Amino acid sequence: MNLEGKLLGNRYEIVEKIGNGGMSTVYKATDKVLKRYVAVKILRDEFTTDEEFVKRFEAEAQSAARLTHANIVSIYDVGVEGNLHYIVMELIQGKTLKEIIIEERGPLPWKWSVNVAVQIASALEIAHRNNIVHRDIKPHNIIITEDGIAKVTDFGIAKAVSNSTITAFGTTIGSVHYFSPEHARGGFTDAKSDLYSLGVVMYEMVTGRVPFDADTPVSVALKHMQEEPEEPIDINPSVPTAINKIIMKALQKDTTLRYQSSTEMLRDLKKSLKNPDGDFVQELEYDKTARTQKINMDMYGEIEGTTTNNKKRKQEGKFKQFIKNHKVLSIFVGLILLFSLSLGGTLAVLNATNPPEVAMPNVVGKSKEEAQKEIEAAKLQFEVEKEEYNKEVEEGHVISQKPTYMERFNKVKEGSIVSVIISKGKEKATVPNVKGKEKEEAIKLIEDAKLKAEVVEETSKTVKEGFIISQETEPDTEVFAGDSVIIHVSTGTGIKQISVVSVIGQSEANAKKTLGDLGLKVNVAYDEDTSKDNGVVLKQSLEAGKVVDEGTSITITVNKLAEMKSGTVSVNLKSLLNYTPEKDEDGKEIVEKAKVRITVGEDTIYNQQDAKTKTDITSNFNAKGTVTIKVYVDDILKGTKEINMNNTTNCTFE
Repeated sequence: MNLEGKLLGNRYEIVEKIGNGGMSTVYKATDKVLKRYVAVKILRDEFTTDEEFVKRFEAEAQSAARLTHANIVSIYDVGVEGNLHYIVMELIQGKTLKEIIIEERGPLPWKWSVNVAVQIASALEIAHRNNIVHRDIKPHNIIITEDGIAKVTDFGIAKAVSNSTITAFGTTIGSVHYFSPEHARGGFTDAKSDLYSLGVVMYEMVTGRVPFDADTPVSVALKHMQEEPEEPIDINPSVPTAINKIIMKALQKDTTLRYQSSTEMLRDLKKSLKNPDGDFVQELEYDKTARTQKINMDMYGEIEGTTTNNKKRKQEGKFKQFIKNHKVLSIFVGLILLFSLSLGGTLAVLNATNPPEVAMPNVVGKSKEEAQKEIEAAKLQFEVEKEEYNKEVEEGHVISQKPTYMERFNKVKEGSIVSVIISKGKEKATVPNVKGKEKEEAIKLIEDAKLKAEVVEETSKTVKEGFIISQETEPDTEVFAGDSVIIHVSTGTGIKQISVVSVIGQSEANAKKTLGDLGLKVNVAYDEDTSKDNGVVLKQSLEAGKVVDEGTSITITVNKLAEMKSGTVSVNLKSLLNYTPEKDEDGKEIVEKAKVRITVGEDTIYNQQDAKTKTDITSNFNAKGTVTIKVYVDDILKGTKEINMNNTTNCTFE
């Protein structure tokens, strides 16, 4: 279907197709209202026929549109035009990370790779704080801009696909190389699943290949669930120890052994840039209780609550003592259990990983007791994530719940945890001054003031990475406890630094290539210096040795000697003098004469007597550059003109 020229939503005019994906086609378009270019992602026809999918897709896209971050492709709008379902997004100039990996045909530099991973993790940190899980982190969904900034796209879309359109999922089956084990198994996915996928992306960047590959997608999925990857450092010995440990921790099959949050992983990634061989990555020990919970989640779609775990720990202690006292009997029982598991394990995995769905109640605004009663009545687990002050919600009532309740999409797996945040009511607080402080210190000061810190990361040329650029609520402002204070944190310049070199004396072509290869934008001006060769650089606007941002403009002034050119001066003497001859008694004209002299600069090119009625006096001359031409009649100046021989060679006086 040719959509070029089509107007969507009476606002977005399609310009051209710029890409294809598994679920959509991407077009460049013009936003007629804001006068800017945007990217419009239009769903493929096979997805639009599934009404349930379309509903989920729109809900997830609208949810993702709330995300604002330097490393996330912004979503501006979601709409429908006839049978076309589309998302309007920020238009990014750059390449996907996958394209860069393919072009490199081998490992990427580890420091560059970690910088990209830091930006991806930073994007995930914001998304996870907003209860949005990406579920399809892969190099194809990471765009590296021309300035080297990583942008994550397609937030929330993968969830709509995985929840609604299994048959259509074949169109994106390439993602299986980046699936977490729980995703490959069809189980519950959360923020830790995104971190596993980020680990796979890092693995591919530093080794040039994915950790698991096979002839079929099913075989790849099984490897994610069953096999341990070869360590990156064994494939590429130049990978530093800390980076190797970070990747291997992210790739743990047991979610309890992985990074538990994007913030935790981001902290280690930043440390690794400063101390690449440091021993700071915490390798979690294998926890039998956590493993029991993991098996329960895999087999029945739920994790037992805290009370159950406490009972289990007591029973486990008694059981260990029993084993100690009855070794022979315990071996016999173990063999029976092993035989039972091997016989029924397959059926358990096939039949118990998909518990039935139940309707999740909406408990926002209800008292803690009411909320717990309704959630447990729905065969779900109630959990209080935390209590915080809130000026709008009455003390002891629910501020928010996770998963978020949506009227049309409120089905969850039986036994799932529904966590809530409980209001502590209103309380006054004073905003601290955190400008110029380190991020961790600023967050602590804000939280100590009974407020919430909301971090927005942005590049800065003046503020060091990790320090606060500004805060959106002025210091000493009185607000309600629980309010958010938005702080802007520097990520550094995010731009490569260039040391300028001298190109004075070089030819224009060589100078432009030298400076362009450095990453500078070259502008050219021209001047004339008769003491220098034609076409050489006379001066440059940035002096040699100066350190500037990549992409900075520099102007070189090139010597351009004027060429000698032939010109013509034309004089209409009659018109110039406004002359009308007198007549004698017989009516015959009496024509007078005058001396006409024409000069070009200091040179006289014409000097003779002419009839004042003459209209076609012409004289040729040779000159270069800008010259002044004058016409004298009887030694009286009658006209002056200045011409540039590069623009015109003819001059007329009339």
